[in-house]
Amino acid sequence: MSRASEASSMPVAVKVHVSTGQGMEITWADGHHSHYEFAYLRDRCPCAVCTGEHGIAPASAPPSPLPLYKPRATARAASAVGHYAVQFDFSDGHSTGIFSFDYLRGICPCESCRSASSAP
Repeated sequence: MSRASEASSMPVAVKVHVSTGQGMEITWADGHHSHYEFAYLRDRCPCAVCTGEHGIAPASAPPSPLPLYKPRATARAASAVGHYAVQFDFSDGHSTGIFSFDYLRGICPCESCRSASSAP
């Protein structure tokens, strides 16, 4: 990773809005601003259980003929992991994912980042 890309993956401000449920905001060293909904983060949890990297694929329920209501994930708590990541305790009881700032920058949901990641 170059020094320029390392700098862009460093936050200058991180705000996690657990009590309001408004998600997390990060302002990056290069001036870019990212906003992450908690449900978006839960769906992209990088832990071994969620990604299947522990050697056993995550259990998946068979398709149901009747769709069930599934509430949107929120965060019950968030904590810093050193100076490199954030860990969430999600409303569905999941709390093992560690979201590094480098990973968060890579999954930024803003339009310009989505366009850049889909460019050839």
